[in-house]
Amino acid sequence: MTVADVHLLRRRLRAALTAPEPAVGTFVKLASPDVVELAGAAGFAFVVVDLEHSALTEQNAVDLVRHAHACGLPAVVRVPEVDAAVVNRLLEAGAAGIQLSMLTRVAEAEALVAATRFAPAGRRSVSLANRAARFGALPLAAFLRAERDDPPVLVGQIETARTDPLPDLLAPLDVCFVGSTDLAVDLGLPTNPAVLRAAVDRVREAAHVAAVAFGGWAPVRGAAADLGLSAADYLVVGSDLQMLATALRAAAGKEHQ
Repeated sequence: MTVADVHLLRRRLRAALTAPEPAVGTFVKLASPDVVELAGAAGFAFVVVDLEHSALTEQNAVDLVRHAHACGLPAVVRVPEVDAAVVNRLLEAGAAGIQLSMLTRVAEAEALVAATRFAPAGRRSVSLANRAARFGALPLAAFLRAERDDPPVLVGQIETARTDPLPDLLAPLDVCFVGSTDLAVDLGLPTNPAVLRAAVDRVREAAHVAAVAFGGWAPVRGAAADLGLSAADYLVVGSDLQMLATALRAAAGKEHQ
């Protein structure tokens, strides 16, 4: 795989979102490149490098994205806000997409689009001195065409009950990701699971209306249905840190503590 194939990885991830089975990935919170290589070897369709809930630095994220890219594994990066310069550097390193947390306003979705698209579709700054453009070996016209035809995959996390109208909020995106943990907290941690399930169902229905893929997070694959994610197109299962902690507790005989 050549360094210009980030566009192929984006195309592959988009195709997986329309497949009969969900595209399954996992969060990466540890800085070791072995993690993304192991994730790819295990059969995950993508990884989500987590710049929100981890100790990863931007440089760590860039290194993980580059290694995932070299392994032929699409890497989406989760960010807590739209910082255009950071987003651009991640995309130039070979990120297949950007996942934005706590999306509540149409203006935030529009800012994400603007930061990930070149003019006239957005306001992303252009450079060819980067991995995605083959360090200048890809002519400008060819690079712009490739970015237009296979742009970064955009994922928005819906984690609160109060947002702008959901179909309008989701329309600019590729994936609507329901953050069920934050959503449950926003709803007051209801003891009745039906309350959370109804909120998740509303998000799923809005994703259908907006014609975008639907997804979310589950601690293990088998928990997806109980979280309202049985119809997920984009399913993130656990994280490297969670899996390591579970395995360490089991090895120590403390799995039930």
